[in-house]
Amino acid sequence: MANVSTLRFGAQTDEVTSLLRIVNMVRLGEAVTRPEIGRVTGLGRGVVAQRVDRAVEMGFLEDAEYAPSSGGRAPRTLRFRAEQGRIVVCALGGLHVHVGVTDLDGEILDEAHRAWDIARGPEETLDAATAMVDDLLAAGDGSPVWAIVVGLPGPVDFETGRPVAPPIMPGWNGYDVRTAFEQRYDAPVWVDNDVNLLAAGERARRRDEGVDLIYCKVGTGIGAGLVSRGRLHRGANGAAGDMGHVRVPGATQICRCGKTGCLEAVAGGWALVRDARAAIESGATGALAESVASGKELTPEDIARSAERGDPLAISLVRAGARQVGEAVAALVNMFNPGVIVIGGAIASAGELFLAEIRHRVYELSLPLATRDLVIKTSENDTREPVRGGVDLAQEQLFEVSLPRWFSEGRPTVAAVHGLSG
Repeated sequence: MANVSTLRFGAQTDEVTSLLRIVNMVRLGEAVTRPEIGRVTGLGRGVVAQRVDRAVEMGFLEDAEYAPSSGGRAPRTLRFRAEQGRIVVCALGGLHVHVGVTDLDGEILDEAHRAWDIARGPEETLDAATAMVDDLLAAGDGSPVWAIVVGLPGPVDFETGRPVAPPIMPGWNGYDVRTAFEQRYDAPVWVDNDVNLLAAGERARRRDEGVDLIYCKVGTGIGAGLVSRGRLHRGANGAAGDMGHVRVPGATQICRCGKTGCLEAVAGGWALVRDARAAIESGATGALAESVASGKELTPEDIARSAERGDPLAISLVRAGARQVGEAVAALVNMFNPGVIVIGGAIASAGELFLAEIRHRVYELSLPLATRDLVIKTSENDTREPVRGGVDLAQEQLFEVSLPRWFSEGRPTVAAVHGLSG
């Protein structure tokens, strides 16, 4: 099946667009020898040779090992020079910062993680994040940064790279995150909601499927990333998938956003921690209560782990939260009709206990047609997932969206990628 980048350039045959197509074909492994390129593109042998030589001269491709012979002389394969640039991903969560550096193929070369409260504001937070990035780059081989992706735990205007009224990020509304990174690293930057990065990582596993997917993250907060026919759906103002602030009928808890009865205030990790403390103060017993009595600071991860181990209080909290999340997901299923739902986040790490309750509510409340072929699964629960998703987003923006604007320069620049005049 031809992928999006192949189709995009398939109807054009001039030198520049055929060069773009050939580079992308080799990068994606669709055709890696000159004869294969000729068969796929319909270009003559001499034209293919000219285009490949030009791509090699520009530094995008190089000759690699010989392919198996099909009866004549074995053809030489080509490889995309993924080592020529670096992609940086900076995933900011409500209570952590995770940064990673990869090559252009997405191989993770180095990463770092630290606890951090996003409520400390943009200046402090970005200073901490960029210091982590600087350390990783200083430990590398000096290859230039080609792209930076920043994930934020709130709605983002993707076109401007600015947060839009993020409920748990005081002082961040309208802050120019993109320019702050571009000026420091002289590389194009894309800023997106953190759950969209996770959804992009799941999309990358199904790149050829044109998937309709929902990634639902249930951690300290709750949010969803929506993928429609292989494309991230962000909405008109970057608020698509902000399911954590959907009203739960009859709920009276005050949310961190200031409203009453939000899903996050009922089933988010911070809400379960609140309810666990209240239950323990009222006399609840068990391993979770003993942990709190010992002076340990209670976290959403503690509740999920305790539920897995059979603690009655933790199980009741996780199940109650999963029922509410399941009802919200069921509404999304009826409206969006996804083929795959992936459940991730700290609370979702409780595993089958959490997933089974969500499945039950979704199948109970959704239309039979919408659930007929639906797959509901947990995420890979890999701490590197935000980095992998950020890389997928960067590759999409570099090589599918903006490549024609910067290709002739040999590497992406801020002005070329964003279509700015010199």
